[in-house]
Amino acid sequence: MKTQLSTLTAGIVCLTPFALAIAQSAAPTAAPPASAGLVNDWLRPQNDAWKAWDLGGQVRLRFEDKEHMAIPGLSGAMDFRDHRADTSNAYELLRTKVHVGWRAADWLSVYGEGRDSRSWNDKRTPEPEEDLFDLHQAFLVIGDPKKFPVTAKVGRQELVYGDERLIGASNWNNLARVFDAAKLRFENSAFGLDTFLGRVVVPRDDHFNVPNDYDWFWGAYFSTKKLLPKQETQLYFLGRNASAQSPSAVTGGLIGLATPRDIYTAGLRAKSLPGQLRGFDYSLELAGQFGRFQESATSASLDHQAFAAHVAGGYTWEEAAPKPRLGAEYNFASGDSNPNDNKHQTFENLFPTNHKFYGFMDFFSWQNLHDMRFSVSAKPAKPLQVSLDYHLFWLADTADYFYQVNGAARTGAVAGSGAGYTRNPTYDSFVGSELDLVATYSPRPWVNLQAGYGHFFVGNYVKQSLAATTHGTADANWFYVQATLNF
Repeated sequence: MKTQLSTLTAGIVCLTPFALAIAQSAAPTAAPPASAGLVNDWLRPQNDAWKAWDLGGQVRLRFEDKEHMAIPGLSGAMDFRDHRADTSNAYELLRTKVHVGWRAADWLSVYGEGRDSRSWNDKRTPEPEEDLFDLHQAFLVIGDPKKFPVTAKVGRQELVYGDERLIGASNWNNLARVFDAAKLRFENSAFGLDTFLGRVVVPRDDHFNVPNDYDWFWGAYFSTKKLLPKQETQLYFLGRNASAQSPSAVTGGLIGLATPRDIYTAGLRAKSLPGQLRGFDYSLELAGQFGRFQESATSASLDHQAFAAHVAGGYTWEEAAPKPRLGAEYNFASGDSNPNDNKHQTFENLFPTNHKFYGFMDFFSWQNLHDMRFSVSAKPAKPLQVSLDYHLFWLADTADYFYQVNGAARTGAVAGSGAGYTRNPTYDSFVGSELDLVATYSPRPWVNLQAGYGHFFVGNYVKQSLAATTHGTADANWFYVQATLNF
């Protein structure tokens, strides 16, 4: 793989010495206290008046080098092709956030955050991860949970629930995700209950980002650590209602707009509490869906019935110095077995942070999927963590599509050949396997340095899908290095 390090040297290498210098200055021998950011850590001891303020931000610089993936052309349809296309893409990403928060009273606070996302040398058009300075968050929080159990949060905000398999900020992405939403929270010593209603914000480069007024997302999310011992238990009910105007509501958007749908999701999530099971840990999530779905604004309305499941477990040797952990998990999401039966059985992934779950190379979403994951991680030094993951991927049903990380179906048969990713019910279901190695170094709370490598071994499904294209198939490679500074 050709790793073009010239721009990397000019970018990350410039940021890294600055970050390390700060990290190493007056480095304590004991564990450092939690940081509120460099600016807050300096201001708040100066005067008590600053304790009501939250000033700071984040700079994140990342270099990525991809081969046989993220290829210019039809989105996703070019992945794993060997030739007759530019099969490599190396680019740089810079994301800068600046925020101001003020707690005007015990029961009232405001928060505003701007985000600037830039990319260089990305061969994809339009560049999907560039959105010059825009409003990322702006919200008002009303209520004091110490005096009354109900609080309200209104405005542009991130929504994060559970492990983010269905609702997350997608923070790996250079743009990240926010909603224009209202959220009401009830919380006491026994449980917490959130209810929310909002619209996803559509990023548009060189334009002020606005929500899709025809795509509403709402739900109720219940969480307790008291129902079962040593476990957090969560129950949720979510609704997504997009009308016929949704697909054309925002022009020039950098994310896909939902086709008409009324989809309702009921789910259960359970996860062991840290340090409660003598080194063992587990997690479980089950979700079922019903409602209506349309593939386009003018297509027929289909009966939506789908489900998904996740189960995982692991063991950590707490007494060993590097604290090694071995883990395994299985992820399933239903696919559509028949495109002509007036039913839609593909699980709707909603608004997830998929990068964390189904391979760091970002080929998959929680749709039409079997995923077996085996992982090992360790901390050879206190600020250093290394992890190695291996995934095996199958389509749940080859009568359905191979879905991308953003939930879009891989389509795009090659002109004149009739070949490419589409519904291929007679093909082998094995898509391939992926190996991911990631190292993270965090010498201080406000500094994070990370590097990773991934290799995807193509399986029979990919080989059969591209066999008639005369492009050939090739394993994909991915390398990245990233520096993050919170100030």
